[in-house]
Amino acid sequence: MMPETSSLFQAFSEYLKLEKKYSSHTVTAYLNDLERFQSFAEDEYQISDISEVNYAIIRSWIIALVDSGISNRSVNRKVSSLKTYYKFLLKIKQIDANPLAKHKALKVSKSIQVPFSENEIDEVMELLFEQNDFEGVRNRLIIELLYSTGIRRAELVNIKLNDVSISQKTIKVLGKRKKERIIPLLPAVLQTIQLYLTVRGELKNIKDSDYLFLTKRGVKIYENLVYRVINLYFSKASEKVKKSPHILRHSFATHLLNQGADISAVKELLGHSSLASTQVYTQNSISKLKEVYKNAHPRN
Repeated sequence: MMPETSSLFQAFSEYLKLEKKYSSHTVTAYLNDLERFQSFAEDEYQISDISEVNYAIIRSWIIALVDSGISNRSVNRKVSSLKTYYKFLLKIKQIDANPLAKHKALKVSKSIQVPFSENEIDEVMELLFEQNDFEGVRNRLIIELLYSTGIRRAELVNIKLNDVSISQKTIKVLGKRKKERIIPLLPAVLQTIQLYLTVRGELKNIKDSDYLFLTKRGVKIYENLVYRVINLYFSKASEKVKKSPHILRHSFATHLLNQGADISAVKELLGHSSLASTQVYTQNSISKLKEVYKNAHPRN
């Protein structure tokens, strides 16, 4: 007898957390996608158990999502959640076949991520050095760390005090699927860390004492705060439409590659599982290489 859908959803949630090592944010997104598809199946086909649906029903859901104006990228993400669930049901022998086994993802146009220029980075750093109060120093360290290490926003938020080694000049971050990596720190960043630790120590009523980055109320910072910090300062130095922590990560990789860094080394610093993910950042480097080639070649 098939267990109830709620029990299967709970088992799936545990599978994602414990076996796949997904973050709680990702697990919540997967479950939300499943619940919305379940509502669709109930409303349109009177099927409450989504393990009983066929591909025709799933396809009608995909069409409904596209018709609602959702981007192909978002539709693909939702379908991916469903596909992972069916793989799980197959794994625990609750179904005999995955209805999405032969599904092909919708085409997605490649969006070009434009990195910040080195001049824009320098201009922001000058603005930050004018501020020496707690939030000013903290914001400086946030931007310096993101740009000098290429870490993700979620990784930065979860850095703990004991992840920073002043003596070893390194920082330990916990990446996707709980994968740890050690990243070297530049001397200038170490100086900012020491300054930040001094002003951090002057905070009253620190609640989340284990974490490196805190708000002035003494609690751990959150991802939206990091986004606001990046957007605030780079709006003063850049006219680019997108100003986010990810663009700083993109800038880190692009600038390293422009300076001749080995792509395999950049891959390790970024915490990518495959080189294909890192190669996205080579496009700007190739453009610069073409420009140098055009200007320098004697037959030009």
